Amino acid sequence: SRTLPGGGTSTLATTASAATEINKKKIIYLLPNIVLSLLQLARKDFEGFKKIFHSFLQAKGPSVDWAKIYRPPEDLIQPYDKIKARGLPENVAESLNKLVVVKLNGGLGTSMGCKGPKSLISVRNENTFLDLTVQQIEHLNKTYNVDVPLVLMNSFNTEEDTKKILQKYAHHRLKIHTFNQSKYPRINKESLLPVAKDMSTLGENAEAWYPPGHGDIYASFRNSGLLDQLITEGKEYIFVSNIDNLGATVDLHILNHLMSQPDGKRCEFVMEVTDKTRADVKGGTLIEYDGKLRLLEIAQVPKAHVDEFKSVSKFKIFNTNNLWISLPAVRRLQEQNSVDMEIIVNPKTLDGGLNVIQLETAVGAAIKSFDNALGINVPRSRFLPVKTTSDLLLVMSNLYSLEAGSLTMSKKREFPTTPHVKLGSSFTKVHDFLTRFESIPDMLELDHLTVSGDVTFGKQVSLKGTVIIIANHGDRIDIPAGAMLENKIVSGNLRILDH
Repeated sequence: SRTLPGGGTSTLATTASAATEINKKKIIYLLPNIVLSLLQLARKDFEGFKKIFHSFLQAKGPSVDWAKIYRPPEDLIQPYDKIKARGLPENVAESLNKLVVVKLNGGLGTSMGCKGPKSLISVRNENTFLDLTVQQIEHLNKTYNVDVPLVLMNSFNTEEDTKKILQKYAHHRLKIHTFNQSKYPRINKESLLPVAKDMSTLGENAEAWYPPGHGDIYASFRNSGLLDQLITEGKEYIFVSNIDNLGATVDLHILNHLMSQPDGKRCEFVMEVTDKTRADVKGGTLIEYDGKLRLLEIAQVPKAHVDEFKSVSKFKIFNTNNLWISLPAVRRLQEQNSVDMEIIVNPKTLDGGLNVIQLETAVGAAIKSFDNALGINVPRSRFLPVKTTSDLLLVMSNLYSLEAGSLTMSKKREFPTTPHVKLGSSFTKVHDFLTRFESIPDMLELDHLTVSGDVTFGKQVSLKGTVIIIANHGDRIDIPAGAMLENKIVSGNLRILDH
């Protein structure tokens, strides 16, 4: 305390109390504006839902006529090597200053047994997906002395946890912006009425709402005000990708290709595609339809043609969801209300057994709305998604080296393809997966790994060729420390106990 003129005393408590009162008055003063902005967002979400629901009700029959589908002409799918061969100009920094990196960050880690946003799962040397993304962009900004910002498209599922973690990047050399996907109500499959009782996403209403797929980026980006802000700052292109695709780094050759086109022929949309393997037969592919490039997803394919769609010989490429999109073009199409995307009807069953549908769109489906759209056939290394712990094992192993947030295939691996890894249900959750490996095995010479049942790995295990390990129900197999398995099938029961 200290004595005031006139004999009164001032304490920290009374000072804090006064500050609290001032803050309360500020909040009360600002409240109408906060409520108004929330209402405006809710209204925009409702308008978006009304539009997609109306389109869903109007839809009749399949969205494509199979007889009108053609393989795209060669000039619309450029080989990456051809683009790379042109080299880079001296003013790379000028192009980078017109770029924004957007990561799709709306998904949770539930499929891998984790709570919270998937982007916060550790994938390599304690680095999360988000850590690696920040490292990549910060490295670009420092190397070329530029200002490439990172934008995260969150959902109401990931917003709170993501915003908390962003504080740790406050002193990194990059600006981070966020905006939220829309929030739409799930629909009762029988009555076609929304199941939500109010706007809350808590309690019994938790399952009533959903984020409507990454195709919502165009509307929600504009609604957030961020689209206009970035254009005002001189940004021209966004590079959009899934945050769990560790191969989706900024490629200077593709950026240069976009920036070097004459103004009248500027490419407004580039989709990175890569050669299809038997593991990718369900992936969306690029076709020519009514004279324009179009994304064809398996959900749009008539049942009679599904096998043809899955054929590696007819449809040789698939969409990596690495996309380069013109910001002014997005604004123009949003103003004209002319972003055209097919609706994906996604059936779900809620915990109580109620059958619902959610209406979604995919970001790549809008390709047909943009001028001078192009596919670029990129190396497989630009598609390195981590959807399962089998994928996680690959990226944690010595198959890859990590530098400035980017993973590259180790030079010690003699062939460029990644091994095929299939881990059983005992490894599904990240926690269980980590407890079953004392250390990640040497996989430099591995072609194929299948593991099923109760299996653990000791330290410094080496796997080569084709390795299959199967512990039947009730059995357990402990692969001993230092073991080298090459072209082996291991089955039965093998316990190693501490003495």
